[in-house]
Amino acid sequence: MNDYTLDHLKQLESEAVFVIREAAAQFERPALLFSGGKDSICLSHLARKAFHPGEIPFPLLHIDTGHNFEETLAFRNSFAKKMKATLIVRTVQESIDQNRAEEEKTHNPSRNALQTITLLDAIKEFEFDCLMGGARRDEEKARAKERFFSFRNSFGHWDPKNQRPELWNIFNGHKTKGDHFRVFPISNWTELDVWQYIALEKIPLPSLYFSHKRKVLVRNGMILACGEYVYPDQNEKAFEKKVRFRTIGDMTCTGAVESTADSIGDIIAEIAGTRTTERGTRADDRRSEAAMEDRKKQGYF
Repeated sequence: MNDYTLDHLKQLESEAVFVIREAAAQFERPALLFSGGKDSICLSHLARKAFHPGEIPFPLLHIDTGHNFEETLAFRNSFAKKMKATLIVRTVQESIDQNRAEEEKTHNPSRNALQTITLLDAIKEFEFDCLMGGARRDEEKARAKERFFSFRNSFGHWDPKNQRPELWNIFNGHKTKGDHFRVFPISNWTELDVWQYIALEKIPLPSLYFSHKRKVLVRNGMILACGEYVYPDQNEKAFEKKVRFRTIGDMTCTGAVESTADSIGDIIAEIAGTRTTERGTRADDRRSEAAMEDRKKQGYF
Protein backbone atom coordinates (compact mmCIF):
# COMPACT_ATOMS: atom_id res chain seq x y z
CA MET A 1 0.00 0.00 0.00
CA ASN A 2 1.67 3.23 -1.16
CA ASP A 3 1.97 6.50 0.78
CA TYR A 4 -0.80 8.18 -1.23
CA THR A 5 -3.27 5.40 -0.37
CA LEU A 6 -2.26 5.53 3.29
CA ASP A 7 -2.75 9.31 3.43
CA HIS A 8 -6.10 8.98 1.65
CA LEU A 9 -7.34 6.33 4.10
CA LYS A 10 -6.17 8.34 7.11
CA GLN A 11 -8.04 11.39 5.81
CA LEU A 12 -11.22 9.32 5.38
CA GLU A 13 -10.75 7.86 8.87
CA SER A 14 -10.31 11.33 10.39
CA GLU A 15 -13.44 12.61 8.65
CA ALA A 16 -15.52 9.62 9.78
CA VAL A 17 -14.33 9.88 13.38
CA PHE A 18 -15.21 13.60 13.36
CA VAL A 19 -18.75 12.86 12.10
CA ILE A 20 -19.27 10.10 14.69
CA ARG A 21 -18.17 12.41 17.51
CA GLU A 22 -20.42 15.18 16.19
CA ALA A 23 -23.40 12.81 16.20
CA ALA A 24 -22.64 11.65 19.74
CA ALA A 25 -22.34 15.28 20.87
CA GLN A 26 -25.48 16.62 19.18
CA PHE A 27 -27.97 13.83 19.89
CA GLU A 28 -29.26 12.43 23.17
CA ARG A 29 -30.08 8.85 22.15
CA PRO A 30 -27.95 7.75 19.18
CA ALA A 31 -27.50 4.17 17.99
CA LEU A 32 -25.40 2.48 15.32
CA LEU A 33 -27.18 0.34 12.72
CA PHE A 34 -25.32 -2.96 12.62
CA SER A 35 -26.00 -5.72 10.09
CA GLY A 36 -22.84 -7.79 10.42
CA GLY A 37 -21.77 -6.60 6.97
CA LYS A 38 -18.39 -5.07 6.15
CA ASP A 39 -19.59 -1.44 6.16
CA SER A 40 -21.25 -1.60 9.59
CA ILE A 41 -18.26 -3.56 10.92
CA CYS A 42 -15.93 -0.87 9.59
CA LEU A 43 -18.16 1.85 11.09
CA SER A 44 -18.15 0.11 14.49
CA HIS A 45 -14.36 -0.10 14.36
CA LEU A 46 -14.24 3.64 13.65
CA ALA A 47 -16.63 4.32 16.54
CA ARG A 48 -14.36 2.40 18.89
CA LYS A 49 -11.43 4.51 17.70
CA ALA A 50 -13.47 7.71 18.16
CA PHE A 51 -14.00 7.04 21.88
CA HIS A 52 -10.87 5.09 22.79
CA PRO A 53 -9.95 4.20 25.51
CA GLY A 54 -13.60 4.30 26.55
CA GLU A 55 -16.29 1.98 25.23
CA ILE A 56 -18.70 2.90 22.43
CA PRO A 57 -21.30 5.14 24.16
CA PHE A 58 -24.30 3.94 22.17
CA PRO A 59 -25.86 0.56 21.31
CA LEU A 60 -25.65 -1.44 18.10
CA LEU A 61 -29.09 -1.98 16.53
CA HIS A 62 -29.73 -4.89 14.16
CA ILE A 63 -32.99 -5.17 12.24
CA ASP A 64 -33.05 -8.90 11.50
CA THR A 65 -35.18 -10.09 8.58
CA GLY A 66 -35.11 -13.65 9.90
CA HIS A 67 -33.62 -14.71 6.56
CA ASN A 68 -30.01 -13.87 7.36
CA PHE A 69 -27.02 -16.10 6.72
CA GLU A 70 -26.06 -18.17 9.76
CA GLU A 71 -22.46 -16.99 9.35
CA THR A 72 -23.60 -13.36 9.62
CA LEU A 73 -25.55 -13.89 12.83
CA ALA A 74 -22.73 -15.85 14.48
CA PHE A 75 -20.25 -13.12 13.57
CA ARG A 76 -22.64 -10.38 14.74
CA ASN A 77 -22.90 -11.90 18.21
CA SER A 78 -19.18 -12.56 18.65
CA PHE A 79 -18.23 -9.12 17.29
CA ALA A 80 -20.58 -7.25 19.64
CA LYS A 81 -19.24 -9.25 22.59
CA LYS A 82 -15.65 -8.52 21.59
CA MET A 83 -16.46 -4.82 21.23
CA LYS A 84 -18.18 -4.84 24.66
CA ALA A 85 -21.09 -3.12 22.94
CA THR A 86 -24.78 -3.36 23.77
CA LEU A 87 -26.53 -5.23 20.95
CA ILE A 88 -30.24 -4.64 20.36
CA VAL A 89 -32.00 -6.97 17.92
CA ARG A 90 -35.49 -6.46 16.56
CA THR A 91 -36.90 -8.90 14.01
CA VAL A 92 -39.22 -8.64 11.04
CA GLN A 93 -40.85 -11.85 12.26
CA GLU A 94 -42.03 -9.98 15.38
CA SER A 95 -43.61 -7.34 13.13
CA ILE A 96 -45.36 -10.07 11.12
CA ASP A 97 -46.59 -11.81 14.30
CA GLN A 98 -47.99 -8.49 15.57
CA ASN A 99 -49.77 -7.90 12.21
CA ARG A 100 -47.59 -4.85 11.66
CA ALA A 101 -46.21 -6.33 8.43
CA GLU A 102 -47.40 -8.85 5.87
CA GLU A 103 -45.18 -11.42 4.18
CA GLU A 104 -45.03 -11.36 0.40
CA LYS A 105 -47.10 -14.13 -1.15
CA THR A 106 -44.45 -15.28 -3.59
CA HIS A 107 -41.98 -18.14 -3.96
CA ASN A 108 -39.07 -17.47 -1.55
CA PRO A 109 -40.44 -14.06 -0.42
CA SER A 110 -38.01 -11.25 0.43
CA ARG A 111 -38.40 -9.42 3.72
CA ASN A 112 -36.09 -6.52 2.89
CA ALA A 113 -38.90 -4.02 2.37
CA LEU A 114 -40.54 -5.10 5.65
CA GLN A 115 -37.47 -3.96 7.60
CA THR A 116 -38.74 -0.38 7.38
CA ILE A 117 -41.68 -1.11 9.69
CA THR A 118 -39.51 -2.94 12.21
CA LEU A 119 -36.90 -0.18 12.13
CA LEU A 120 -39.40 2.64 12.67
CA ASP A 121 -41.01 0.69 15.54
CA ALA A 122 -37.57 0.24 17.15
CA ILE A 123 -36.88 3.98 16.84
CA LYS A 124 -40.15 4.70 18.62
CA GLU A 125 -39.58 2.01 21.26
CA PHE A 126 -36.13 3.25 22.28
CA GLU A 127 -36.72 6.93 21.40
CA PHE A 128 -33.62 7.04 19.22
CA ASP A 129 -33.00 10.49 17.77
CA CYS A 130 -30.03 9.47 15.61
CA LEU A 131 -29.11 6.28 13.79
CA MET A 132 -25.62 6.00 12.36
CA GLY A 133 -25.23 3.75 9.33
CA GLY A 134 -22.61 2.54 6.90
CA ALA A 135 -24.23 3.76 3.67
CA ARG A 136 -21.87 5.19 1.08
CA ARG A 137 -22.61 7.56 -1.80
CA ASP A 138 -20.95 5.29 -4.38
CA GLU A 139 -23.39 2.43 -3.73
CA GLU A 140 -26.48 3.67 -5.53
CA LYS A 141 -27.77 6.88 -7.13
CA ALA A 142 -30.34 7.54 -4.36
CA ARG A 143 -27.59 7.32 -1.76
CA ALA A 144 -25.46 9.71 -3.79
CA LYS A 145 -27.91 12.46 -2.79
CA GLU A 146 -27.39 11.92 0.94
CA ARG A 147 -25.88 14.40 3.39
CA PHE A 148 -23.76 13.23 6.33
CA PHE A 149 -26.66 14.28 8.59
CA SER A 150 -29.87 13.10 6.89
CA PHE A 151 -33.04 14.59 8.38
CA ARG A 152 -36.12 12.34 8.81
CA ASN A 153 -39.54 13.61 9.86
CA SER A 154 -41.78 12.15 12.58
CA PHE A 155 -42.94 9.44 10.15
CA GLY A 156 -39.33 8.47 9.40
CA HIS A 157 -39.66 9.77 5.85
CA TRP A 158 -36.73 11.14 3.85
CA ASP A 159 -37.28 14.17 1.64
CA PRO A 160 -34.22 15.05 -0.49
CA LYS A 161 -35.52 18.63 -0.80
CA ASN A 162 -35.75 19.07 2.97
CA GLN A 163 -32.13 18.63 3.97
CA ARG A 164 -29.66 21.00 5.64
CA PRO A 165 -26.63 22.48 3.88
CA GLU A 166 -23.30 21.14 5.16
CA LEU A 167 -20.80 23.87 4.35
CA TRP A 168 -17.30 23.42 5.78
CA ASN A 169 -18.47 20.25 7.59
CA ILE A 170 -20.79 22.19 9.89
CA PHE A 171 -23.69 19.89 10.73
CA ASN A 172 -27.11 21.08 11.84
CA GLY A 173 -28.81 18.45 14.01
CA HIS A 174 -31.72 20.65 15.07
CA LYS A 175 -35.00 18.78 15.20
CA THR A 176 -38.43 18.87 16.81
CA LYS A 177 -39.95 16.14 18.97
CA GLY A 178 -40.50 12.95 17.01
CA ASP A 179 -38.03 13.80 14.24
CA HIS A 180 -34.70 12.05 13.98
CA PHE A 181 -31.55 11.89 11.86
CA ARG A 182 -29.68 9.20 10.00
CA VAL A 183 -25.95 9.90 10.05
CA PHE A 184 -23.55 8.36 7.50
CA PRO A 185 -19.92 8.85 8.59
CA ILE A 186 -18.38 6.88 5.69
CA SER A 187 -20.43 8.60 2.97
CA ASN A 188 -17.32 9.61 1.03
CA TRP A 189 -15.76 6.14 1.05
CA THR A 190 -15.85 3.74 -1.88
CA GLU A 191 -16.05 -0.04 -1.75
CA LEU A 192 -12.35 -0.16 -2.54
CA ASP A 193 -11.59 2.32 0.28
CA VAL A 194 -13.46 0.10 2.75
CA TRP A 195 -11.51 -2.99 1.74
CA GLN A 196 -8.16 -1.20 1.80
CA TYR A 197 -8.99 0.16 5.28
CA ILE A 198 -10.00 -3.33 6.44
CA ALA A 199 -6.62 -4.60 5.21
CA LEU A 200 -4.75 -1.72 6.90
CA GLU A 201 -6.54 -2.15 10.24
CA LYS A 202 -6.74 -5.97 10.07
CA ILE A 203 -10.48 -5.90 10.79
CA PRO A 204 -12.10 -9.37 11.03
CA LEU A 205 -15.01 -10.20 8.71
CA PRO A 206 -17.59 -12.97 8.19
CA SER A 207 -16.36 -15.85 6.05
CA LEU A 208 -19.07 -15.10 3.44
CA TYR A 209 -16.92 -12.34 1.96
CA PHE A 210 -14.23 -14.81 0.95
CA SER A 211 -14.40 -17.39 -1.84
CA HIS A 212 -15.88 -20.72 -0.77
CA LYS A 213 -17.87 -23.60 -2.20
CA ARG A 214 -21.59 -23.72 -1.51
CA LYS A 215 -24.81 -24.94 -3.06
CA VAL A 216 -26.46 -22.23 -5.16
CA LEU A 217 -29.12 -21.68 -7.80
CA VAL A 218 -29.48 -19.11 -10.56
CA ARG A 219 -32.65 -17.00 -10.53
CA ASN A 220 -33.27 -14.03 -12.85
CA GLY A 221 -29.58 -13.97 -13.69
CA MET A 222 -28.52 -13.87 -10.02
CA ILE A 223 -26.62 -16.51 -8.05
CA LEU A 224 -28.47 -17.15 -4.77
CA ALA A 225 -27.30 -19.37 -1.92
CA CYS A 226 -29.57 -22.34 -1.27
CA GLY A 227 -30.90 -22.77 2.24
CA GLU A 228 -33.99 -22.86 4.40
CA TYR A 229 -35.33 -19.66 2.84
CA VAL A 230 -34.08 -20.12 -0.72
CA TYR A 231 -34.81 -23.35 -2.55
CA PRO A 232 -35.28 -24.30 -6.21
CA ASP A 233 -38.69 -24.26 -7.83
CA GLN A 234 -39.65 -26.87 -10.41
CA ASN A 235 -37.72 -25.11 -13.18
CA GLU A 236 -34.51 -24.54 -11.21
CA LYS A 237 -31.61 -26.77 -10.24
CA ALA A 238 -29.23 -26.44 -7.31
CA PHE A 239 -25.53 -26.98 -7.92
CA GLU A 240 -22.21 -26.34 -6.19
CA LYS A 241 -20.08 -23.36 -7.18
CA LYS A 242 -17.16 -21.39 -5.78
CA VAL A 243 -18.54 -17.97 -4.85
CA ARG A 244 -18.27 -15.08 -2.45
CA PHE A 245 -20.58 -12.22 -1.43
CA ARG A 246 -19.81 -8.53 -1.98
CA THR A 247 -22.70 -7.47 0.25
CA ILE A 248 -24.56 -9.32 3.01
CA GLY A 249 -28.29 -9.16 3.66
CA ASP A 250 -31.50 -11.14 3.31
CA MET A 251 -30.61 -14.50 1.69
CA THR A 252 -33.61 -14.25 -0.64
CA CYS A 253 -32.26 -11.17 -2.46
CA THR A 254 -28.49 -11.13 -1.84
CA GLY A 255 -26.63 -12.46 -4.85
CA ALA A 256 -23.20 -14.04 -4.89
CA VAL A 257 -20.45 -13.61 -7.47
CA GLU A 258 -18.24 -16.30 -8.94
CA SER A 259 -14.82 -15.74 -7.44
CA THR A 260 -11.58 -17.37 -6.36
CA ALA A 261 -10.63 -14.42 -4.13
CA ASP A 262 -9.99 -16.01 -0.74
CA SER A 263 -7.86 -13.25 0.81
CA ILE A 264 -8.30 -9.52 1.33
CA GLY A 265 -5.49 -8.82 -1.14
CA ASP A 266 -7.24 -10.90 -3.80
CA ILE A 267 -10.56 -9.15 -3.09
CA ILE A 268 -8.95 -5.70 -3.42
CA ALA A 269 -7.47 -6.71 -6.80
CA GLU A 270 -10.85 -8.10 -7.91
CA ILE A 271 -12.76 -4.95 -6.92
CA ALA A 272 -10.20 -2.67 -8.56
CA GLY A 273 -10.97 -4.32 -11.88
CA THR A 274 -14.75 -4.69 -11.65
CA ARG A 275 -17.24 -2.47 -13.47
CA THR A 276 -20.30 -3.55 -11.47
CA THR A 277 -21.41 -1.88 -8.25
CA GLU A 278 -21.77 -4.18 -5.25
CA ARG A 279 -25.51 -3.44 -5.05
CA GLY A 280 -25.79 -4.85 -8.55
CA THR A 281 -25.95 -8.20 -6.75
CA ARG A 282 -29.07 -7.19 -4.78
CA ALA A 283 -32.38 -8.38 -6.25
CA ASP A 284 -34.41 -5.87 -4.20
CA ASP A 285 -32.67 -2.99 -6.01
CA ARG A 286 -33.69 -4.45 -9.37
CA ARG A 287 -37.42 -4.22 -8.78
CA SER A 288 -37.51 -0.73 -10.27
CA GLU A 289 -35.05 2.00 -11.22
CA ALA A 290 -36.16 4.01 -8.17
CA ALA A 291 -36.43 1.07 -5.75
CA MET A 292 -33.87 2.38 -3.25
CA GLU A 293 -35.14 5.96 -3.37
CA ASP A 294 -38.74 4.80 -2.82
CA ARG A 295 -37.71 2.78 0.24
CA LYS A 296 -35.66 5.67 1.62
CA LYS A 297 -38.64 8.00 1.36
CA GLN A 298 -40.70 5.46 3.33
CA GLY A 299 -38.17 5.38 6.16
CA TYR A 300 -35.74 2.70 5.01
CA PHE A 301 -32.01 2.94 5.79
